[in-house]
Amino acid sequence: MQRTLTTYDQTRRALESGSTTCERTVEGYLESINTGKRLNAFLAVFGEKVLDEARAVDRKIAEGTAGPLAGMVVAVKDVICMRDEKVTCASKILENFVSLYDATVIERLRAADAVFIGKTNMDEFAMGSSTENSAFGAVLNPVDESRVPGGSSGGSCVAVAGGMAHTALGTDTGGSIRQPAAFCGIVGLKPTYGRVSRYGLVALSSSFDQIGPFAACVADAARVLHVMSGQDVNDSTSAAVPVPDYTAALTGNVAGLKVGVPWTVLGKGLQPEIRASVDRAVQRLREGGAHIEEIELPHSDYVISTYYILMTAEASSNLARYDGARYGYRSTTARNLSELYVQSRSEGFGQETKRRIMLGTYVLSAGYYDAYYRKAQKVRRMIQQDFFNAFENVDCVLTPTTPTTAFKFGEKTEDPLEMYLSDIFTVSANLAGLPGISVPFGKDGQGLPVGIQFVGRQFEESTILNAAYYLEQQEGR
Repeated sequence: MQRTLTTYDQTRRALESGSTTCERTVEGYLESINTGKRLNAFLAVFGEKVLDEARAVDRKIAEGTAGPLAGMVVAVKDVICMRDEKVTCASKILENFVSLYDATVIERLRAADAVFIGKTNMDEFAMGSSTENSAFGAVLNPVDESRVPGGSSGGSCVAVAGGMAHTALGTDTGGSIRQPAAFCGIVGLKPTYGRVSRYGLVALSSSFDQIGPFAACVADAARVLHVMSGQDVNDSTSAAVPVPDYTAALTGNVAGLKVGVPWTVLGKGLQPEIRASVDRAVQRLREGGAHIEEIELPHSDYVISTYYILMTAEASSNLARYDGARYGYRSTTARNLSELYVQSRSEGFGQETKRRIMLGTYVLSAGYYDAYYRKAQKVRRMIQQDFFNAFENVDCVLTPTTPTTAFKFGEKTEDPLEMYLSDIFTVSANLAGLPGISVPFGKDGQGLPVGIQFVGRQFEESTILNAAYYLEQQEGR
């Protein structure tokens, strides 16, 4: 069963009143990690190292010099680099690789006095929707351990949902933060592409990937986003757009907010209880003074095919560097250079990763590039334009986060297309480079969480954070 989660705001008040310390807070989370080992959320726990960080933060609190995230305990998806720590991407091919530097998001959170408790499990190279594809075993959903936690950021999601950290960093390439957040009943935020630096993120698909937070509540997600955001000279795709105070935007007032709902898209394979949660969310928003507008997203039928052409093409290119010659896993049985390449990759990558590499290589190959990759790029632009057209009349778009609640282990592994369709409501935001947030809102008949998603205009995270905050308050979280 899901635990009652402690928000950072609760911890910060306790720290400032002297009723607890950062060290005791970390000790409590370390105990929770140990108790929840069976969930397999963590690949590395920092132990004494995080306790040393906690003691340093306690000294700053006593001196009155503590940063805005002092005492926040953060878990990190193992696709984000941390100096002198392994970054495995949950793959055998990088099993013993140690990072030489910190990602920008790590530097910024550490400067704000957050403390890092460990690296979390994930689908190999962030390829998956269930965290069944890790080379180090599947992650269990703390709400129902017979079901998947979602993916690819399943370990980070479970670290928060299982009470093992205040917040966690995940990555979202096609829904890999929002979908697990919905499955586990917590908040998951994907920022606008370019809002958060990707420096130090091991690339899956460079035009889609974004780092974002998991949190027990919207306010904690807003705090983390505020610290992480902003232009970075080390990432040419990061945007020189001012970063607002996201927590100040959490007024809970949605009067006059124009919310677009693509009703025609919501009937396709949608679990009836999720549709009921959408209807209830719409009603609550109306009661708060929001205006609900029907919108059209004409090219929504093409989002999955477009995404899986472009994402696999970029993945094929990005993963070409893992060849057994320069770093990472190297086959011990290869007799020549050609065999070294083939055997190292065949032995080092898992089945889903190899499937996507082959798909991507195919769509980029001579004779197929124009038919698939170039055409998908054109459709991507049309999908983006659908949202831009909608935003001429509405402030944000509301959809379910997922078409179903969390499914059982093994239920979709034999049918990759069925697995890919679990991302049908999330991939559009990545294709269009837009911010999206999943907030828990209701449960199905089996007690499994339902997530509601808001998608906003580029760099208008404040709007969707406040809309999610309003629904969160309505649920009495």
